[in-house]
Amino acid sequence: MKATLKSNTSIQDHSIYDVIISGAGPVGLFLACELALAKCSVLILEKAEDPHSPLKQLPFGVRGLSAPTIEALYRRGLLKKLEVHKRLKNPHQNAGQGVRRQVGHFAGIPFHEGDIDTSQWKYRLPSSTETSLISEMAELETVLANRAEVLGVEIRRGHAINGFHQTVGEVTVQAGNQFFKSKWLVGCDGSRSVVRKAGGFEFAGTEPEFTGYSTLLDLTDPEKLSPGRNVTSRGMYMQSRPGYVLLQDFDGGVFHHSKKPITLEHVQEVLRRISNTDVTISALHIATTWTDRARQATTYRNGRVLLAGDAAHIHSPLGGQGLNLGLGDAMNLGWKLAATIQKKAPEDLLDSYCAERHPIGAQVLDWSRAQVAIMKPEPEARALYAIVRDLMNTSDGATYFAGKVWGINIHYNLGGDHFLAGRSVPDFEFEDGTTIGDLMHDGQGILLDFDRNTSLKTLLNKYGGQIKYISSSAKEQLGLSAVLIRPDGIIAWAADSDPDRSELQKAVVRWFT
Repeated sequence: MKATLKSNTSIQDHSIYDVIISGAGPVGLFLACELALAKCSVLILEKAEDPHSPLKQLPFGVRGLSAPTIEALYRRGLLKKLEVHKRLKNPHQNAGQGVRRQVGHFAGIPFHEGDIDTSQWKYRLPSSTETSLISEMAELETVLANRAEVLGVEIRRGHAINGFHQTVGEVTVQAGNQFFKSKWLVGCDGSRSVVRKAGGFEFAGTEPEFTGYSTLLDLTDPEKLSPGRNVTSRGMYMQSRPGYVLLQDFDGGVFHHSKKPITLEHVQEVLRRISNTDVTISALHIATTWTDRARQATTYRNGRVLLAGDAAHIHSPLGGQGLNLGLGDAMNLGWKLAATIQKKAPEDLLDSYCAERHPIGAQVLDWSRAQVAIMKPEPEARALYAIVRDLMNTSDGATYFAGKVWGINIHYNLGGDHFLAGRSVPDFEFEDGTTIGDLMHDGQGILLDFDRNTSLKTLLNKYGGQIKYISSSAKEQLGLSAVLIRPDGIIAWAADSDPDRSELQKAVVRWFT
């Protein structure tokens, strides 16, 4: 792919990086960490000169982390560096105690802790990480940026990518008047991705139903608004903490796309109309808008150019799954791209990135669309809303929705007959208290041999240490004999008894060689 490049400017950096990443948000930073952990040279080009913004801090920057994200951070030793969740109660939860404590929602309909039957998730062990945590964008970026710099990642801020040109063997990237060369380019540059547009990726999907508002304001009479999330006949409003008000106005996204200034008078009119009150705003401090536009790149790869995060897929923030989806992309792509660069795997391993992550992205987009559909201020939507609410008040319903929201049941179709193939590895705890998550900080694959079958270890010898062999008993082995774990924590192969070496070898060849 080719974008317009200035011909009168020479290459400013004569080194050729393994990977250039466009965007220093959490997805770009996490991907850079994964690549650098595997000894790849990485350059991040970020258009913003200053990484700090009030929109990245609480309350605007609040983000819910789901189980796959929490596991990924834990497996790289980063979870312990997060502090916000230790002091902050989930601001999107209504007050509640015990079994009626709200722990999540779908389209504003809460599901409660006491209704969730965790026994249905039989492979989540007592040592497993939390299913959900609260963080903020600023905290995540700081932790990941520090980690990236320790690993040798080069981050250049104030370098907006103008375009690029790729050949069979490399990509030349232009940022301002400077040119940089790399073997691969990954666009992690958000919903308006320059990499996606310049790369000619098709971005298919649906247009918005509403304009969303995130506001920090002062109310003269806050008692006129009901607490928590309120779906009304005219939209939705939520005051999760004093002065922080979210709104959904079903205007087809007209105001958001109008680029009009967000004034106090306009926000007050929308708030009064949706809440059906005469509440008064005395001061508007910060306000931003967003929509439920839902689009996804039809492929995540075009030659030596790849997409991840919002550059690959956008949707409304309902349910808070956008960040988690992007970090999942990074965890899936990192080890595959590194193995390709280092010729430890055939290049077609990268095809599995899109094959595995595109369906997950499509599911999240549909999940978002479904929430919007039952939140519309229409009689048909109100009827669906009531039915879903009743279902969520049952044990099976609450368990289903919690599993979806928290990403418990994410599964890649890797073939094979074992239930665990393609699923996140349980956090096995060994007799000395070490867990499998503790052993994954180096980003290597693992063959976990509970039965101490030395023939399995012999099989790995010819792969030059790409896969660690661990022979040990765990406190709870779930009836398993051996497990092959990819660097991203996904089980590539598992056996309950008498491991079939030929099947193991096929799995090793497929994912690691």
